[in-house]
Amino acid sequence: MSAVPTPEGQVSRPEEPGFLPSEADDTCPKCFGLGIEVIPDKGARPCDCRRRETQNQFFERARLPKRYERCHFSNYQVNRDVSQKRALGLASKFANEYPAVDQGILFIGPVGVGKTHLAVSILKGLMERGIPCLFYEFGSLLKEIQSSYNSSTQTSEWRVLAPVFQADVLVLDELGSSKPTQWVQDTMYHIINTRYNDRKITLFTTNYLDERRNDREETLDDRIGARLRSRLHEMCRTVQINGEDFRRTLDRAAR
Repeated sequence: MSAVPTPEGQVSRPEEPGFLPSEADDTCPKCFGLGIEVIPDKGARPCDCRRRETQNQFFERARLPKRYERCHFSNYQVNRDVSQKRALGLASKFANEYPAVDQGILFIGPVGVGKTHLAVSILKGLMERGIPCLFYEFGSLLKEIQSSYNSSTQTSEWRVLAPVFQADVLVLDELGSSKPTQWVQDTMYHIINTRYNDRKITLFTTNYLDERRNDREETLDDRIGARLRSRLHEMCRTVQINGEDFRRTLDRAAR
């Protein structure tokens, strides 16, 4: 067995006292990197480290931001508004029943009520079952498409859009956040209508409501256009979530 250099340049061998494999490398102490854990009197089984590794690879391919890596149904905080409890129940039911679902979900409501948390929780539940999913913040997706028009980049519009079209379940976060130019509206319609025609399930979140609460407030129609909003009525079940901004609640509690 080969020797292991110590920080002082000396040599410590595995049989010497004080040698701990976990201190020398990141090898799993259960399976020693083989991926198979042997259980006394029960035989062998896939090691948990491989399952976690596979899930992490799924999450990376799904483009889940680090900010949401801990989001799950179990830690969605239901506050005083009954709509939050209802939204949690509908999201959990969707994740459990997929693929026996006919529509996606449009989570609609003010900032900080957990719309993205629930959408990500659905994706995680599906990916844990091996279902290919993808997450995109809508503004970031549009920027990637625009960048593909630059001849100096090493990408193309098709390379950006192919995963968006092909994902079994897609989350498009912050729908309506980009300035509603004609190009933005046409691009949004192209993406969403392609998935609609291919019978792909899409989940959306948006801060824009369907009804105007004051003269200065824009509706979802204003941000994405009446044609696309009409398509979403058919593609998705609208789930409105109300309540106070959870981030402000945290900020007050920390003072």
